Amino acid sequence: MKILVDENIPMAEACFGSLGTVIKVPGRDPDADLVKHADALIVRSITKVTEALLAGSRVRFVGTATIGVDHIDQGYLQQEKIAFSSAPGCNAQSVVDYVMAALLELESARDFTLANRSIGIIGAGNVGSRLQAVSEQLGLRVLLCDPPQQESGQHPASAQFVSADEAWQADIVSLHVPYTQEGRHATHHLADEHRLRSMVPGAVLINTSRGPVLDNMALARVLDERYDLAAVLDVWEGEPFVNIELASKVDIATPHIAGYSFDGKVRGTWMIYQALCRHLGCDVSIQEADLIDPKLNLLLDLQGEQTYNPATARELITRIYNIHEDDVGLRTSLRLPRERRAQGFDALRRQYRVRREFNTVTLRGRAHLESVLAEQEINRLRALGLKIVP
Repeated sequence: MKILVDENIPMAEACFGSLGTVIKVPGRDPDADLVKHADALIVRSITKVTEALLAGSRVRFVGTATIGVDHIDQGYLQQEKIAFSSAPGCNAQSVVDYVMAALLELESARDFTLANRSIGIIGAGNVGSRLQAVSEQLGLRVLLCDPPQQESGQHPASAQFVSADEAWQADIVSLHVPYTQEGRHATHHLADEHRLRSMVPGAVLINTSRGPVLDNMALARVLDERYDLAAVLDVWEGEPFVNIELASKVDIATPHIAGYSFDGKVRGTWMIYQALCRHLGCDVSIQEADLIDPKLNLLLDLQGEQTYNPATARELITRIYNIHEDDVGLRTSLRLPRERRAQGFDALRRQYRVRREFNTVTLRGRAHLESVLAEQEINRLRALGLKIVP
């Protein structure tokens, strides 16, 4: 059995090696001849899985190690009786960590306080619901908006939804919807010029969903006139090509890596491995915990760093995940010659560092931490999922 796997998918051999021969391929443009002779295809979001890619192949299983599925022609797969599976929720925590790291940076750079502000969360799926929980712990007032979920009735009884108009009047608006182009709740350019211009003074806009959910040209025009607005973009219309004019105007610009924590990527691989095992009718022999080397566990020993006296939670978070490294990486790639910018964008993703999720990190030295940090800042660290031990 030949299993084609995007070269950016970690632990591919560990998971799929027992099921067949693993062949790593570039995700952006996989070799058509290799696809033709493959039995299974495992991708991420940059691979367009359509009839053009699969016609005439012997592929019987397609898996995407991602939450989103807009790059998959599921209708064609059903028509050809090709099994399909995605990895919903695999990197939800990673995206929440990214959003929180961005907000802590903006809080410092823009000189405001998160507590008692409102956050409009557009999309209450795996990411949105987790972001809601963390936001509430940080003292933010959550305005949750998800018309499809609200209409379906398939949501927790505790979920309190508001209208889109109300959510867009929040101090912070964070987008977490799938990308769709048709239907009453299509999300193409959901964040249009009217929505952007109507945001409250000093608002923050964050998009970690899909590039076309936000009208990029409209945002560039609005930011020309609204210097009070802050914007954080991880996804872009036309990826891997990025609108340089827009990138120059936003506060934080990153190369579609919000969900790129090592934990999230490994979880996605394992979820697709499980699905392929089900498809083949064989037992799952590998557990998720087996895939992460204990040497990668992050322990910050503050007890042994008595001279390190952080003044804020943000300082510690930056040691775990410095979002500015991703911002600098993208901006540097945009200085490449035009014909090399797309390669630069993909290289940033392909060579991405090991980034652990906040809830896997342990801080040792509770007494020292309590002596240098205000209680409010320590509570922030706990809300973000960090473990604090003696």
